[in-house]
Amino acid sequence: MLFNSFVFLLAFLPLALALHWAAERFAPRWRLPVLVALSFAFYGYWDWRFLPLLVLSIGLNWLIAEAFQKTKSGALITLAIVLNLAVLAVFKYFNFFADLAGMIPGLPAPKFDIALPLGISFFTFHHIMYLTDLRRGQAPRYDLVRYALYIAFFPQVLAGPLVRWREIMHQLDERPYQRPDAAERIARGLLLLTAGLAKKVLIGDPLAEYANPVFAAAAAGKVISLMEAWQATLAFTFQIYFDFSGYTDMALGLALLFGIVLPQNFEAPYRSLSIQDFWRRWHMTLSRFLRDYLYIPLGGSRSGLPTQIWALFATMALGGLWHGAGLTFVAWGVAHGLALIVALFWRRAGLPMPAALGWVLTFLFVMLCWVLFRATNFEAALAIYKGLFGLGPIGTGFKWRALLPAAAFAIIGPTAWNLVHKLPPARWLAILAGLLFVIILLKIGEDANYEFIYFQF
Repeated sequence: MLFNSFVFLLAFLPLALALHWAAERFAPRWRLPVLVALSFAFYGYWDWRFLPLLVLSIGLNWLIAEAFQKTKSGALITLAIVLNLAVLAVFKYFNFFADLAGMIPGLPAPKFDIALPLGISFFTFHHIMYLTDLRRGQAPRYDLVRYALYIAFFPQVLAGPLVRWREIMHQLDERPYQRPDAAERIARGLLLLTAGLAKKVLIGDPLAEYANPVFAAAAAGKVISLMEAWQATLAFTFQIYFDFSGYTDMALGLALLFGIVLPQNFEAPYRSLSIQDFWRRWHMTLSRFLRDYLYIPLGGSRSGLPTQIWALFATMALGGLWHGAGLTFVAWGVAHGLALIVALFWRRAGLPMPAALGWVLTFLFVMLCWVLFRATNFEAALAIYKGLFGLGPIGTGFKWRALLPAAAFAIIGPTAWNLVHKLPPARWLAILAGLLFVIILLKIGEDANYEFIYFQF
């Protein structure tokens, strides 16, 4: 079920909150099992056929972690990580590599019609983070219920944020509704949920109407005009931000309602003054994962310049591949890797970069790269690029009035997390949030609901 759906907002969420409150109030030891059961029910609602995969994944990884506690065999952890990546590869990348193999004449390349289980990339990375830290001696043992909740907690199982075990596990033993700030936490959780819904439903989804037709036309081989290309590219640039950051705000708000604080995932990324700054602000938990579990193990910045260049390139290329099983995603990651390498040389040379110029260059680069991210193939991306650089007709009808509010909010507006936590408790704020929630419900009932963009990753 979608967070932006009636079945979630008016049925699942109230029932889940009631069951969680009853468990916390009358049977505290059942609170975590109730949350695990709710998380499994939420995940199984999408497609019950994939629920056994999630349950089996949790069970096998926990058993391997238990065996490691007894044997201290690093080979067990290595085996578990390889198995996790193998499962991810089968479901997400088998046909991608089959297509690559098919480019070699005479080489058979069978393909499977396999549906991609939602959230598989995210819960796979959660397993890897815990198991890696366990092998390093940094993570303690957890019982099966707590480990299952870490992996499957329903606000973040499908599209993040990527939560480290140390950020959440210590919160599981609290009595959240017994805290002196319980009411304030719940209020801020509801505000974050409403803010995220507003970003998704009222801003992100309408922008899709300006991006989708143009990218579809490009995929169909049509010539894209200058106006169409800029409108679609800018629309998707802001759509993906409001869509994904809106999901994150909802996830953080929902978690607060159940007494758990999740880490921020966005910090006004379109205000970045450099490409490094962008990756400190965009999908922040993924950036940390790539840094700590890929870039540093590959050598990072401590093994000389050639190793650092290779680590940057490989990390971002693999980060692009993680986003999608397609060469356009790899190209998107490679482009960001090359930009980070250029920025590295720029810093080492001690060259200045005025803040205004840094912002313009960073925003334009990120925007142009989103074309690769959104286009279904290189031909479609090339058609958009031709339009952007004026190699086609000029066209008419650029809808700047639809894009301007979104651009202003994304670039100069506050983040929902900061706004919600800085606003003082007030009755007028509760009334305003309630009215906004009603408007969102009316909008949801009026239009077809869009899935979140990051669900496909």
